[in-house]
Amino acid sequence: MDADRDATGAPTHGPHPMTRLRQLRWQLVAAQLLVVVVGVTVLAVTADATGARLVADDLRPLAAAALAAAAVGLTTSVLLLRQILRPLDEIARSSERIAAGRYDERVAVPASDELAAVAESFNQMAAALEAVEARRIALIGNVAHELRTPLAGLEGYLEGLLDGVFTADPATLHELQHEVRRLHRLVDDLQTLSNVEAGQIHLSPTDFDLVALARRVAAQLVAQTPAGSVTIDVAADASPVVVHADADRVAQIVLNLVGNAVRYTSEGGRVTIRVRREAADPASTARLDVIDTGIGIAAADLPHLFERFYRVDRSRARASGGSGIGLTVSRHLAWAMGGDITAASAGIGRGSTFSVTLPVGRS
Repeated sequence: MDADRDATGAPTHGPHPMTRLRQLRWQLVAAQLLVVVVGVTVLAVTADATGARLVADDLRPLAAAALAAAAVGLTTSVLLLRQILRPLDEIARSSERIAAGRYDERVAVPASDELAAVAESFNQMAAALEAVEARRIALIGNVAHELRTPLAGLEGYLEGLLDGVFTADPATLHELQHEVRRLHRLVDDLQTLSNVEAGQIHLSPTDFDLVALARRVAAQLVAQTPAGSVTIDVAADASPVVVHADADRVAQIVLNLVGNAVRYTSEGGRVTIRVRREAADPASTARLDVIDTGIGIAAADLPHLFERFYRVDRSRARASGGSGIGLTVSRHLAWAMGGDITAASAGIGRGSTFSVTLPVGRS
């Protein structure tokens, strides 16, 4: 432990007396000695009150008893202090190592229930910090990997232009523009992800009809999907399903979910957008399901779908220009609006279902 310093910042010789008195060990020792003193005093006062006269021969046993009690008190204080302070000192040293970047640090769990709770809480905190650091490292690696792909394409085209392999015709310039747009889209997705995870996204919640929004998104994607490839339809009751959320952000979520469903559904397949009130609690929650007949999702992949840059089919997603963070952004947007997104699949080749829940509006 570092030595105390005076007002000028120079180290002093050992702890200041007042600092020493504030330490737990000295407080506990003082408490034990106070018990001894109070006990001896009460005994003497009681004897005097009952009319017993204390002579010199009576004082010697009393003094011996007081010394014995003080010795026992000090001994038990030392043992108790060792039991209490040793785990706390270990936690203090481990916290310093964690602050220095050693996130794998853990402490032993003592036998005492109270200290065990403190040690277990510390270990849980350390494990959470280690997980955060692992995700940070993985994020840096994933961002570098994602940026490398369009940059490599740009570099290849530019080298080809310089070497005369390519000519600066509209087709080549279009490919260059495509790679630049991929970079721009990735940067925008990263910015959006940073904002939603930091809670800095701006929302304008209003009451609107989720069925009408689903039909509008479906019509937009049908116009962008080659005829005969994938069928997109909406299944909903005739009555409106009014929700209270940010309409633009909900449209962003639905566009992302339906776009993913189309991307992973083979030609001739179907993507259905189903809108209804939640059966369990129709008064407060509405549900939008995006159901596809596509490649499906393995059980091992389901828990990781909403992690940053996670892809079920990495090569296919990258070839189509996906950044791998659309689902992460969508879930955080849903959370910010008081809803959620979940995923389910019966397995590979059996399609998948992504479900969005949102609070029902007041209308």
